[in-house]
Amino acid sequence: MKTLRSNSFRTSSIRYEGPGAAQALAFRHYNHAEVIDGKTMKQHMRFSIAYWHAFRGAGSDPFGPGTISRRWEKGSDPVSIAKARMDAAFEFFQKIQAPFWCFHDRDIAPEGRSLAESNRNLDQLIAHAKAHQKASGVKLLWGTANLFSNPRYMCGAATNPDAHAFAYAAAQVKKALEVTKELGGENYVFWGGREGYETLLNTNLKREQDHLARFMHMALDYAKSIGFKGQFLIEPKPKEPTKHQYDFDVASGIAFLRTYGLEKHFKFNIETNHATLAGHTFQHEIEVAASAGMLGSIDANAGDLLLGWDTDQFNTDIRELTLAMISILKAGGLGTGGFNFDAKLRRPSIDAEDLFHAHIGGMDAYALAFKLARRILADGKFEAFVTERYSSFDTGYGKDIEKGRVGFRELNKLVLTKLGEPKPRSGKQEYLENLLMSYLHG
Repeated sequence: MKTLRSNSFRTSSIRYEGPGAAQALAFRHYNHAEVIDGKTMKQHMRFSIAYWHAFRGAGSDPFGPGTISRRWEKGSDPVSIAKARMDAAFEFFQKIQAPFWCFHDRDIAPEGRSLAESNRNLDQLIAHAKAHQKASGVKLLWGTANLFSNPRYMCGAATNPDAHAFAYAAAQVKKALEVTKELGGENYVFWGGREGYETLLNTNLKREQDHLARFMHMALDYAKSIGFKGQFLIEPKPKEPTKHQYDFDVASGIAFLRTYGLEKHFKFNIETNHATLAGHTFQHEIEVAASAGMLGSIDANAGDLLLGWDTDQFNTDIRELTLAMISILKAGGLGTGGFNFDAKLRRPSIDAEDLFHAHIGGMDAYALAFKLARRILADGKFEAFVTERYSSFDTGYGKDIEKGRVGFRELNKLVLTKLGEPKPRSGKQEYLENLLMSYLHG
């Protein structure tokens, strides 16, 4: 591991010490060099650090200003401060052994008084990031544009009723695509935080969705023209900051993509907390995306079920993560995606060391869940149960149903003359829950 100019953290590099580790600042389950099925754990997990939470989050909430102050936030002007911040970020990426990072354009570079000035600021920070990536080996999992913070986007970006705002957003995404390509980003994400409405009294819903689709097609066309070959991802969320967002969940996202001829070009970046806000489980959203061949990447966090908003906490729920990992592995993995820690420290967690504790917990939890899921799938008990449960569709009239060889008339005759009343069969949920528990606590 190469030494960086920054010396912002007193904590040394985090090492794997196994389940019996005596110190808190050590991995217990994530051994990045461990080889499983011919790949290292680093290659399997593809962990990424979210720049906005880890290095822009200040602990603020709707009821009070930030509580977190970092000693590296110093410089003679906004750009020099941003460079010092990035120095600290790449030091952290290496010390926590994360192979990837993610950013919004306005996370890494200050917004200027004009788009031209913002672009110049971004160019300076992209050059700085490029040098850091080369020195450290850390790669860009995905980039994106912040189309939700500035007041110009208070009514949306691609869905804004003002064509001027639409055009500005297009120019911003154009630049974001260029710099993502320059940094070797493997994906590009669209999160439509303002792409929705507060009231239908002032909204032409169809026209806004048409505009959103046109925006996506423009992005695809431009990406192709500059040779950007990364995967495009949509990140669903049902609400917050707007009351209703068009990318409500994966299912509505699939419907949108298919309606507008975009389904071959996009996959989904699924966030745990967004899934629960939509009334789903994390595993449900993964399964819906996987069933359509659109599982792309994961924003690794969790919400607090006692609170009704997006709390973006680090996820250490082994049961939830194991179920998610089962579905991810059955789908063949995430391809160019990864597990991005879109999670923030709690408001009272103000020490720089807390960043390490948080990410260690998240990385260990996902690594343990990965190993448990592999064991569960290798044993095949759940898969065998499900296969047997649907076995009546494997032969005879059941197979004819799936193959489209029978209709209502044939099935009606079959029931009246031969089958009669179906005999209910137990789904054995309690048995399966106990079986899962035996893996989690065995």
